[in-house]
Amino acid sequence: VQLQASGGGLVQAGGSLRLSCAASGFSFDDYAIGWFRQAPGREREAVLCISSSDGSTYYADSVKGRFTISSDNAKNTVYLQMNSLKPEDTAVYYCAAEITYYYCSGYGWKYDYWGQGTLVTVSS
Repeated sequence: VQLQASGGGLVQAGGSLRLSCAASGFSFDDYAIGWFRQAPGREREAVLCISSSDGSTYYADSVKGRFTISSDNAKNTVYLQMNSLKPEDTAVYYCAAEITYYYCSGYGWKYDYWGQGTLVTVSS
């Protein structure tokens, strides 16, 4: 199983980025893919998740109305669309897969596999 996160970069406040998480090695018929982020000096936090069982779930109130998650099953890829970015969104963003029960969770330990992370930097 491999997860490849990409799409990070430097963007000005108010801008947008779309992160991608390309998955391989498991069936994309049943899955849960979560996005987490970790800012410098802070603990990792759950942001959003999407699953084949129960759709999308928000975990970070601060991103509601600005971030959305979607999947393209034909490409085995999950996207995190981030709009109206703020400097406090600066972090390394990780995608993770839960392929045992296919349910989203805000707890990182429930996920089976992790991508390598992609850095998002939002300048003020």
